[in-house]
Amino acid sequence: MKTRIMANEFKKIGILIIGWFFIVLGILGLFLPVLQGILFILIGLSILSSRSTLVKRFLNRIEGRFPRQFEQIEIWRQKVRNWFKKG
Repeated sequence: MKTRIMANEFKKIGILIIGWFFIVLGILGLFLPVLQGILFILIGLSILSSRSTLVKRFLNRIEGRFPRQFEQIEIWRQKVRNWFKKG
């Protein structure tokens, strides 16, 4: 039981680290021509949306203003869910 709780905590921390890594990479990508900044930011947001209500609210606002881009976020969100279900 204790092992399962620790595994869940490590998973939460891993998701947060990976999500913020992609957001930071996306911010760098906004200034560097080699990286696709918006893409990395969207990937980071879709990863973080599974744990953060603030990010979920932000994504709901994006859905209302930019429905096409939100479809891409939803595709990435589903891919991320599938990655972590396998593990």
